[in-house]
Amino acid sequence: MTTPGENEALVRALLAVSRSMVALAARNLAAMDADVTLPQYRALVMLATAGPQRSAGLAKELDVAPSTLTRMCDRLERKHLVRRFHRDNDRRSTWLALTPAGRDLVGVVMRERERELSAIVHEAKVDASQECLDLLDRIVEASGELPDPVWWERWETSADPVDGVTLP
Repeated sequence: MTTPGENEALVRALLAVSRSMVALAARNLAAMDADVTLPQYRALVMLATAGPQRSAGLAKELDVAPSTLTRMCDRLERKHLVRRFHRDNDRRSTWLALTPAGRDLVGVVMRERERELSAIVHEAKVDASQECLDLLDRIVEASGELPDPVWWERWETSADPVDGVTLP
């Protein structure tokens, strides 16, 4: 087992990759004129990943104050990207879900990112070994993210109707 300091070079490389991925996401959102900030987009991605969530749980996941999430969702709701609702068996909690438009926005941005990443990999003339792919899979899993095929399965149903829901 390695200690955190033993992988400094890998951590620095992943940090640089992380910066490039954030820049790529920001470019995609700007190019689409989506009028969505990166934090708002992250909320949409979380809803696509995990499905409908209590607003308090999403605030915790995003590491923002509940009031910050409320303002963020006010904006996303005005843009028809999320909807708030109450479950019939849980009237005290406010739940959030993607609308079909919110799901579609996330899908379009993800597909554009995939297209750009494909071009970057081609330009870099990278041919990943199975060892490299396994490393990336382990990093994705350790970070709490889903493997790509599973993510797309969840995305597909992320705007489906929710049972036990009372819409405003």
